Amino acid sequence: MRLRQTRSLVLAAAVAVAVSACATTTSPTGRTQVVGGVSQQQLDQMGEQAFAEMKAQKAQTTDARQRAYAACVVNAIVRELPPAWQQRYRWESAVFVDNSPNAFALPGGKVGLYTGIFTVARNQDQLAGVISHEIGHVLANHHNERITRQVGAQGALQVAGAILGSRYGQGIGDAAMQGGSILAQTGFLLPGSRVQEAEADVVGQQLMARAGFDPRASVGLWENMIKASGGNRSPEWLSTHPEPQARLAEMNQRATTLMPEYESARAAGKRPNCG
Repeated sequence: MRLRQTRSLVLAAAVAVAVSACATTTSPTGRTQVVGGVSQQQLDQMGEQAFAEMKAQKAQTTDARQRAYAACVVNAIVRELPPAWQQRYRWESAVFVDNSPNAFALPGGKVGLYTGIFTVARNQDQLAGVISHEIGHVLANHHNERITRQVGAQGALQVAGAILGSRYGQGIGDAAMQGGSILAQTGFLLPGSRVQEAEADVVGQQLMARAGFDPRASVGLWENMIKASGGNRSPEWLSTHPEPQARLAEMNQRATTLMPEYESARAAGKRPNCG
């Protein structure tokens, strides 16, 4: 879709945000959310379009093993989503050539990984920790929540400007979209609040345990992420997350409580063999 059409879509969504009656709902962890800034149909369309733009503009890996590995983990996690979430979308994954240790999931059933993620997610359980966390953002409706909150604070025109004009991260902004794609924008690709990140941790560990991935692997994953930052500037994933050591402690404690669910999943035959 051409850039002019992209802008029209986003502007239409922004106007809809301004005039829509927002609603409260309950997140998977029981938290009250204010959503309704955009309809689910609009949100899905934005995610699908953003993913298509990124695939058109950013190189994907030619390594068939990496693609199959990512798809295997994504599919195992998706099978644990509520039936409506499995039926609503044709879930799709892509692996982009980029040394940044990043990943994302978008409304519309789209999951993207950067090749750099394999340097910190060193086995299938750790990769499941990455993917389940990102899908957790979608399942918890964080993108809609973020956009709704932005509109309440800034108004429709400012949201349209933020979605079309601002950049979120040098790698995404420079390499993926350059000048206005939805995918690169604050509040869409990386929802970003600490509350949302903590919630995605909870949802993600639950999903991976149910899928037969070891929930304890999330701890090792985030330890690797912290080390990858070199002790200097935090990587993008950590920039809006809870304090790292407290987060690791919570993950470790949560993993312990999820072990019976993980063992039950394994006993039921859920034994992913993704690579």
